[in-house]
Amino acid sequence: MTRVLVVDDEPQLLRALRINLRARDYDVDVAADGTTALRQAGASPPDLVVLDLGLPDIPGVDVIHGLRGWTQVPIIVLSGRAGSQDKVEALEAGADDYVTKPFDIEELVARIRAVSRRVSVTGEVSRVEVGEHTVDLAGKTVSGGVHLTPTEWHLLELLIRNPGKLISQQQLLTAVWGPSYRRETHYLRQYMAQLRRKLETDPAHPKHLLTEPGMGYRFQP
Repeated sequence: MTRVLVVDDEPQLLRALRINLRARDYDVDVAADGTTALRQAGASPPDLVVLDLGLPDIPGVDVIHGLRGWTQVPIIVLSGRAGSQDKVEALEAGADDYVTKPFDIEELVARIRAVSRRVSVTGEVSRVEVGEHTVDLAGKTVSGGVHLTPTEWHLLELLIRNPGKLISQQQLLTAVWGPSYRRETHYLRQYMAQLRRKLETDPAHPKHLLTEPGMGYRFQP
């Protein structure tokens, strides 16, 4: 059974999430502040963390840093802070996804399942379906005679090897082009548009190569 640690200082929300997640066969632990969360995670390591950023003792981003010091457990940030900068900071600190309050419990559960699937996938995945095409990462080929440039391959591979994960613009720009390109977001728009034209059935309404406005991109299997 998947063990989820929910960290939030709102007692009603903690109770609602515990009830709803347990009803879906998750084993749930709760913590009302960051210090307790870090202590509980160390004593009984969770399989996934749902974390509020606005905690009463230490910032949620510091909790992410604390966890990332010793574990790669998936972290989904759950917060009322809608600003893109807060989301980017959380993602840069090591969070895997971000859900804004108020939220629908079904959306949160879907995000939990997506992140869990990503973690369960080994690094040996080589063939992935993207629309009507099969992408062979090992052979660097795409079915249907589609040709990708080296830059397109690098960008696509980063997304495909992290299915369901929201990857920030800065992370992608740094990984593909280098640290000096962290602000060149137009590069991403251009290359993502090219990938969609080559791989998506309907590039104007993509189902797999998704944009999270102001934050980054996500590959949805």
